[in-house]
Amino acid sequence: MERLEEELTCPICCDTFSEPRVLPCSHTFCGPCLRGLLRPGAGLSCPSCRAPLPVPAAAIEALPINFALKAVIEKCQQEERVGTGTGTGTGTCRAHPQQPLNIYCLQDRRLVCGQCVTVGKHRGHSIDDLQSAYRKAREASGQLLGQLADPACSKVFLCSEKLLQQKDQCQSALQSDREAVLKYFQELGDILELKKTALLSALNELDSHILEKYDPLIEEVEKLKLEEIELKELHCDLLMEESPLLFLEKMNELQLRLHALRLRQLPEPEPVEIHPRMQTVLQYMWSATALGQVHRIPTPKLTLAHESRGNLTALSALPPLILMLTSLLLLSLKDPNGFLLLLISFVLWHQVISPGTIPAPLVQLREFLLCIYQRFCTYLQAPVQELTY
Repeated sequence: MERLEEELTCPICCDTFSEPRVLPCSHTFCGPCLRGLLRPGAGLSCPSCRAPLPVPAAAIEALPINFALKAVIEKCQQEERVGTGTGTGTGTCRAHPQQPLNIYCLQDRRLVCGQCVTVGKHRGHSIDDLQSAYRKAREASGQLLGQLADPACSKVFLCSEKLLQQKDQCQSALQSDREAVLKYFQELGDILELKKTALLSALNELDSHILEKYDPLIEEVEKLKLEEIELKELHCDLLMEESPLLFLEKMNELQLRLHALRLRQLPEPEPVEIHPRMQTVLQYMWSATALGQVHRIPTPKLTLAHESRGNLTALSALPPLILMLTSLLLLSLKDPNGFLLLLISFVLWHQVISPGTIPAPLVQLREFLLCIYQRFCTYLQAPVQELTY
């Protein structure tokens, strides 16, 4: 490439052609150099022969590229790269062949040749010789190592460790909460399952009692029904009998059996009701209990009680009602004994009368007193637990 250096050098920048453009006068120059010569509103003349040149509408981009020259330059640069890659030392300048890279440009931080700093692209830049730049870089590397060893630089690692620790702590706490949720609802589910089993067992126990109470009576009545049906059939046979003697004998036997059937004592069905009803237990006892106190709810003892009459229910409700009205009067007078009296009266009323048999005028009053009773139980729950435990 050294034999073609003059032919491959731009006369304007004295450097290897970059984007070579051909003028109408057949001279070739760098595209960037021609753009630097072009002034708005002024014409352009060839830097070599000074021939005036018309400026096209598309400016320098409209001038044709010298592809032959460009191909020669690329070929020479490729061969130069291959030659310098297998050699030793600092190598030669690609822009100025055969020029050694022995000067360090401080501004661009790269090795250049003498022509680069005199007539090339690095003209006017701060420079230094290669060895001096090498010594200064070695000294700077020692300072850089000191900066890396500075505790201030380790703040990045400390921050990373803290973030990882916080992440582990949060995930550990989250896992602990997840296990607590699973354990709580597992225990709650076990308690609810036990309570459900207990309530169903109470219902089954009452069912067994009902069977023991009614099955023998039903069996006895069924026998009487069969006896009565048999007598009816015998009566039909009697009507078909034509023999006077047999008719009289059968008639006498039928009368005796019918008389014995009439003397049998039939059980008197009495209206009964289940007390307490599960709907009432679930609505007024379970609904008023805090979730964490479900295990304290007792299993009710179910019994069959004689059904209350309306007038008897109203009369039996009068004493608890009088106690409730008295407690409300004491509460209006800010007497603390009113709370205790209200609690006692409501318990008595709840035991005496079932919700389905309350007279209509007293239903709203019962709901109001029930609300007060539930809130009072909730208020006393914490003190009672403190005294218990």
